[in-house]
Amino acid sequence: MALKLFLFALLLCLPTSLSSTASKGKEKKSKFNPYRYTFIDKASTFSSSSSSSFSSNGQDSSYDYIVIGGGTAGCPLAATLSQNFSVLVLERGGVPFTNANVSFLRNFHIGLADTSASSASQAFVSTDGVYNARARVLGGGSCINAGFYSRADAAFVKRAGWDPKLVKESYPWVEREIVHQPKLTLWQKALRDSLLEVGVRPFNGFTYDHVSGTKIGGTIFDRFGRRHTAAELLAYANPQKLRVLIYATVQKIVFDTSGTRPRVTGVIFKDENGNQHQALLSNRKGSEVILSSGAIGSPQMLMLSGIGPKKELQRLKIPVVLENEHVGKGMADNPMNTILVPSKAPIEQSLIQTVGITKMGVYVEASTGFGQSPESIHTHYGIMSNKNELFSTIPAKQRRPEATQAYITRNKYQLHEAFNGSFILEKLAYPISRGHLSLVNTNVDDNPSVTFNYFKHPVDLQRCVEAIRLVSKVVTSKRFLDYTHCDKQNVHKMLSLSVKANINLRPKQLNDTKSMAQFCKDTVVTIWHYHGGCLVGKVVSPNRKVLGVDRLRVIDGSTFDESPGTNPQATMMMMGRYMGVKILRKRLGDKAGV
Repeated sequence: MALKLFLFALLLCLPTSLSSTASKGKEKKSKFNPYRYTFIDKASTFSSSSSSSFSSNGQDSSYDYIVIGGGTAGCPLAATLSQNFSVLVLERGGVPFTNANVSFLRNFHIGLADTSASSASQAFVSTDGVYNARARVLGGGSCINAGFYSRADAAFVKRAGWDPKLVKESYPWVEREIVHQPKLTLWQKALRDSLLEVGVRPFNGFTYDHVSGTKIGGTIFDRFGRRHTAAELLAYANPQKLRVLIYATVQKIVFDTSGTRPRVTGVIFKDENGNQHQALLSNRKGSEVILSSGAIGSPQMLMLSGIGPKKELQRLKIPVVLENEHVGKGMADNPMNTILVPSKAPIEQSLIQTVGITKMGVYVEASTGFGQSPESIHTHYGIMSNKNELFSTIPAKQRRPEATQAYITRNKYQLHEAFNGSFILEKLAYPISRGHLSLVNTNVDDNPSVTFNYFKHPVDLQRCVEAIRLVSKVVTSKRFLDYTHCDKQNVHKMLSLSVKANINLRPKQLNDTKSMAQFCKDTVVTIWHYHGGCLVGKVVSPNRKVLGVDRLRVIDGSTFDESPGTNPQATMMMMGRYMGVKILRKRLGDKAGV
């Protein structure tokens, strides 16, 4: 039966065609086209002649909108804008539809462990010594995350200055296409009951809404364990006005600086063969380049294009288009700490389903088990690995990039096939600590240097201590012990197990199991909810237009000074739709039809 379900799920992943509605120029498929939608193609197919049918006036190769990054916000944004205007999406990665590491829940850890150049995730290590990842695939972070779907709270929407009515219309637009109600595993049920037992109340049942207490959220994994990503929101697009190029790595945004203000004219990108192309922006009023490359990629691209701190640009001999000291500043990542819970009961793999939303500003979630399908890659070097002691004791100053790479290479084939135990996760909401991003070089393929300054502010550290105390109560509650069939352990023993299972490059202290504050600092990891770098009021306006230049916006998590809700992907996708509608209504009024 399991094999039948797997084969059926695999069948669902096969590409489908929209050729009946695609433009005449795209009717004929190329030899390499496992892309589901006929408006998706390799970057190397780009040329003036091949793109003319998608242009704004049918006579040149310009576009009304060029979206840099087909990610969690970029896909719904492009699909919406294409209802009325020509749109070009430039995505540096490939497609998720036939990638087994992306498509199936059982390969979640494997997708993050793949460190190859073609991986859907690009690993990086912050200067804090914490492993992290950024998406490199059409659909963005929705292709490599744990799938949990939960909306932002009303207070966040108000602080963002958004129209509540349009927000409420935009979330269901996403949910109708890709969101599902999860079937709770026994572990997730045990977490639910234990959270209620220790006072994280009331129980709010299954809901997408962000409400205090314990709840079951949505998921982008269906009942077969198949992932549905933001790339599937392209189904809403007008295929006659949309073109999506994959393996299209934007090198820089091009400006006309002859006037009083820099004005965007297009972008330069390279294809999968390393050849460069220039995509032009239409001269029509309202046409824009829209950066949607995420909290790492967007500030990096602004700086590579000449917008950012003057000294940093000059250091790398980048011509200064506009000085703005705030680009790359205000970076934050919600710190996460985990407690390992051993179990004598069989562990069924599950990702986030149950969440405790506490009044102390902490979210409690759980992840269990480890799986791998035959089609996935056979490496594992990720957050769940227990092969981590070698680097933990090396001082931060000695962790040279070449040493880090050597460690990763040595451990590349150490596959952790079975993990008889699980993690309870606590994530700190609204961290006060802030960091920054800076360029290492002018190669867009290389990660910039990122510092998050986890727990630099004492309030963040104190909240983590309170959170660990709460999680300790959860895992020693009667409901949890009834499920795990383990004896009640003292907190010191649990923290000791958790330190050994932790993976980061931070030195471990002798007292990290006796001092909860030290435990927080030593075992901090990421849950991939980093944000900032292009903050509203400092880099962009409230409508996300880049300050000081014309025809350029940033629409992604880099504009946030806090991560929305327990998990941000719902709001990222909603924002893509929301901003697309706002742009169309501003430009066309009632004629927009959205």
